[in-house]
Amino acid sequence: MPPPRRYPTPAYTDQVDSVTLDVLDLRLLHALQLDGRAPFSKIADVLGVSDRTVARRFGRLRSTGIARVAGVPDSRRTGHAEWLVRLRGLPSATAPLARALARRPDTAWVTVLSSGTEIICIFRVAEEGAAPLDGLGRLPQITEVDAQRLLRPVMDHRWLGRTSALTAEQIAALRPPPAADASPVRLTELDRRLLPALAADGRAAYPDLAQQVGWSESAVRRRLEELRRTGVLQLDVEVAPRSFGFSAQCLVWLTVTPAQLSSVAQALAADPEAAFVGTTTGTHNLIAIAICVDANALHAYLTDRISCLNGVDRMETAMIISYTKRTAPSL
Repeated sequence: MPPPRRYPTPAYTDQVDSVTLDVLDLRLLHALQLDGRAPFSKIADVLGVSDRTVARRFGRLRSTGIARVAGVPDSRRTGHAEWLVRLRGLPSATAPLARALARRPDTAWVTVLSSGTEIICIFRVAEEGAAPLDGLGRLPQITEVDAQRLLRPVMDHRWLGRTSALTAEQIAALRPPPAADASPVRLTELDRRLLPALAADGRAAYPDLAQQVGWSESAVRRRLEELRRTGVLQLDVEVAPRSFGFSAQCLVWLTVTPAQLSSVAQALAADPEAAFVGTTTGTHNLIAIAICVDANALHAYLTDRISCLNGVDRMETAMIISYTKRTAPSL
């Protein structure tokens, strides 16, 4: 059996030339968010266009860096801890450091904040381990390091800005059955080869996956379907919000009265501006990502919505400048 193949780490940022997405593009992206491996023929049938049209549209979106489908393992199911690490340092060192972090197999998310003075990344660590900070603390360009455990995501849906193009009937026709199990799993050797390949390309064909991981096509097909059926593997469509016309992205740290933490988290998760809401350890016990049309809309959301929620004692914000990595290439 061949050794595991090394997969290139995709680097995606929001610095993509302005591309106007038409109605068909939006519907295609929504369809893929529902089922990232849905055959183009099925999507075409639901959207009322030809297979070739759907394939051509996705090929354009992928080749221009606007969108891609990535396989994302559920850390709670695989026994991994997720650590949210905040780095402050010299702006001149931010870009190369972000790229270096993105190349690491244990990072799941790397983004640059505050005009290049900060980096936020998520480390995915096996068996509830600690964040690997030893090397980072010795870098001279890093002036401050903070690490907090990401406890639990609260949102059970994607950002509404990219999942609002299809009708209820179209959604029902494309949505796969819900996950049948929620218990922890022990990853197999095949999983450890297959998941990185799917992180690099969630729509990779079965013959290509079989060749990459050194297993039979039938074994790869069975295992991939099992991972999806049990919810261990999820498929995410990475799309820059700017492509939808939203230019203001902001990380929001909140300190919430413990008795109100659940209600505040659920309230934020229901907001159309929310792209992520999760509980954390540390001084701030809740973190959110807000996406708004522009700075004025973001100001209104922070002051007229979040600051008025009962239980919010303190709020800290930082503008997201770019994404260097969104999903982990390996476990």
